[in-house]
Amino acid sequence: MRYLLTIFIFSLSLLWGSLLPSYESRLESVADGHGVIADSPNIIVGSSGVVVHTFSNGESSIIARAVVTEKNAGRATVRFEVFGALSQPALPIPGVLPKSGDKVILNYLYDRALIVVPNEDIYRQIVSSFPNIEFVNPDIAGAYLSSRSKPNPNRDDFREICALNAAGLIFIAMDGVAVFADCGSFDILRKFETNPVENYQVPFYSGIFGISPAWWKWDSAYITNYDRHYKFLLDIKD
Repeated sequence: MRYLLTIFIFSLSLLWGSLLPSYESRLESVADGHGVIADSPNIIVGSSGVVVHTFSNGESSIIARAVVTEKNAGRATVRFEVFGALSQPALPIPGVLPKSGDKVILNYLYDRALIVVPNEDIYRQIVSSFPNIEFVNPDIAGAYLSSRSKPNPNRDDFREICALNAAGLIFIAMDGVAVFADCGSFDILRKFETNPVENYQVPFYSGIFGISPAWWKWDSAYITNYDRHYKFLLDIKD
């Protein structure tokens, strides 16, 4: 049985690269941790990116993360957050807040994605169906979780894996539904209806087996229901 509703998802897969291309705009105004930019059909609520500031010496640096929260009357509102890479001790935080004139780049790193699927057959179907997306090898994510004794990955685990692998999206396939979500906000950007899943590998398909929980970690445990676990992470209600 083919996992995906072939005509529907194949058509969308061919268009994915043009549906959410990188989009740049300048901040028109800034207030209370939010900014306003020109709207575009290339961005949707939940799209994320970065704020880039150019210093007086001509050098530029990412100073914040930006997430689209509203689109109205030709303008889009973005919420500012700490950019994940800047929270690492080895990278100094610039100490500059976003201001009018700074550049916002949205759909940032949306050409790379983590892939979370329940078996190898679905993995191969997804990779071949979305040629415009570079999927991070699931063995990398599996090895990360194994090294941290986390057979039940949460949002923060996936955010860290995305940051380490320069990925802006996460694709998650479940029984009856599959989604592309922003890897930072976990907002669902695209949702597809699918056929039933016949077999599962937990926490997801990869070449890394036997990821065990650690008894000294209260949040480390085996996944007992694959679909329920990922629907919870994505805030999908049955």
